[in-house]
Amino acid sequence: MDYIDAIILGIVEGLTEFLPVSSTGHLTIAEKALGLQLNDPSITAYTAVIQMGAIGAVLLYFRTDIWRIAVAWVRGLVRPEYRGHFDHRLGWYIIVGSIPIGIVGFLGKDVISGPLRSLWWVAGALIVWSAVMVFAEWVATQERGERDLTVTDSIIVGLVQCIALVPGVSRSGATISGGLMRGLDRVTATRLSFFLSIPALIAAGLYELKDAVNSDIGVGPTVVGTLVSFVVAYATVAWLLRFVADHPITWFVPYRLVLGFGLLGLLATGAISAT
Repeated sequence: MDYIDAIILGIVEGLTEFLPVSSTGHLTIAEKALGLQLNDPSITAYTAVIQMGAIGAVLLYFRTDIWRIAVAWVRGLVRPEYRGHFDHRLGWYIIVGSIPIGIVGFLGKDVISGPLRSLWWVAGALIVWSAVMVFAEWVATQERGERDLTVTDSIIVGLVQCIALVPGVSRSGATISGGLMRGLDRVTATRLSFFLSIPALIAAGLYELKDAVNSDIGVGPTVVGTLVSFVVAYATVAWLLRFVADHPITWFVPYRLVLGFGLLGLLATGAISAT
């Protein structure tokens, strides 16, 4: 991997990490187009590490909210009067909702970085989860805002987030869909999706960091890709929050279907290989 590859992958990661189109799926496609080996552990590690750039963008964008939640959560640990505050509860919701993907991601690491890296899985997941997104918007009541969140919401959305370990599903597409099916409004579902992404992607990036740095890719391209993803992701987060306030996530479905069926066609005709 050279620096041009790193910049391209950083742009792809930053653009797609928080849009419901699957960043892992797009990175897999981009890596294939660049001639990189999809089953190379160093490429898998690199993909996980540059996601930390996108998480850095979320931390910066939501810095005020995150600080408020963190302070309230810590205060509630030592001062009972703070435990009834919403921000203290929200801190627990984020922690509890992040546990499922931590367990599933750790136990299923070999499958996620191995067989699931096939473009057949990416194509199929892009198509199948599009139907789920349509269903989520169809049943969405959007009756509940952020102050109405419960621990049950965080657990269910956290469990749905595990499905996004399949490339092509989309972590944000899964969690926003889960939130909508729980009756949350789109902005609340999207914000919860962002908050739940922080522990999950930081843990994945730190876990793979040593392998990425010590691989043939090296420190330079890893740093460049991460920085590029940070810049692009910050703009994407700001845009998406404004977009979902007035538009359903089904706006992204036609693109997912075109990409998914296009991939299937290329794979079926032998124009490209799956790995």
